[in-house]
Amino acid sequence: MDVLAEATRLKSEGKNVISMAVGQPAHPAPGVARAAAARALEAGKLGYTDALGLKSLRQAIATRYRRQYGIDLDPRRIAVTTGSSAAFNLAFLQLFNPGDLVVITRPGYPAYRNILSALGLRVVEIAVGADTGHALTPAAIEAAEREAGARVAGVLIASPANPTGAVHSRQAIADLDAWCAESGVAFISDEIYHGLTWSGEETTALSVSDNAVVINSFSKYFCMTGWRIGWMVLPEDLVRPVECLAQSLYISPPELSQIAAEAALDGIAEMDAVRAGYQTNRALLARRLPELALPFAAPMDGAFYAWVDVSGHSNDSMAFARQMLADIHVAATPGRDFDPVDGARFMRFSYAGSHADMTTALDRIEHWLGKR
Repeated sequence: MDVLAEATRLKSEGKNVISMAVGQPAHPAPGVARAAAARALEAGKLGYTDALGLKSLRQAIATRYRRQYGIDLDPRRIAVTTGSSAAFNLAFLQLFNPGDLVVITRPGYPAYRNILSALGLRVVEIAVGADTGHALTPAAIEAAEREAGARVAGVLIASPANPTGAVHSRQAIADLDAWCAESGVAFISDEIYHGLTWSGEETTALSVSDNAVVINSFSKYFCMTGWRIGWMVLPEDLVRPVECLAQSLYISPPELSQIAAEAALDGIAEMDAVRAGYQTNRALLARRLPELALPFAAPMDGAFYAWVDVSGHSNDSMAFARQMLADIHVAATPGRDFDPVDGARFMRFSYAGSHADMTTALDRIEHWLGKR
């Protein structure tokens, strides 16, 4: 966010800044979603909905699970949320008590660590890398328990992952789910980058279990970050408790965003065209970043990120990012927040922008590195 703030400042001065920093699609929400929102605004009758969301939207999400995964999902198990962020808050508050140990991966999305810590939970970060297939395993969790001298209460994974783009296989997810069920541990699967898997298996935890809490969002595949609309799929016994929490914390997700989200589910053709653009950008980065002595530290199997090793140029990725932004007005994200132990060696480049911007940014980086 510090890099983003500086990039915004430079833009306000008229500088031509290209951002490869923010995990946000450059494309707007689907046209059908924007049209539905416009009609709803014209009608003007927007208010509270059920805390778990509009019945029609929950049904439409269930229909998507049937079409995309072949899963017959009861829409009553779906809770629509104010972005996936609200879903994480609800899940953590419902599943855990202060002092509980919750496992996440390192590197990983920093908000997991920050929200868990803010709620008084103890975060156990387990390193994943090439030696682990960039996936979390039950053996690694048991080793972490021995080191901590306590049992974990929850396990959270993301597949595809931010910042690495790594994808857990179906077997890896099944192994984790089985271990959690046997150990009495809550299992949370963050699937907000589903629809953006390039290689490997795109497996929802719902295909192997009804015990997992699955969290997803309209932000990434559907390009609706600013609409703040997500959802969670809950085991049946958690639906009512989460509903009561949601009533108290949020009342309901915004109705306008829910109307747009339901319409967005009919905008698959448009979103698949955007997806094809990401694939073109991915191929560009896959070719050019290694040529710039910025080798990949993880496979770009999913999402729209490249996690690269910058140690050939700097041992401080934050300083490297600041200097790159100041000198050539290209923003990328330093690795420290994603990995507080080894992150100084790494950076995350987002390729969710236009192909022209990605090409220009890489040209600038090539020229800049050649002068260093």
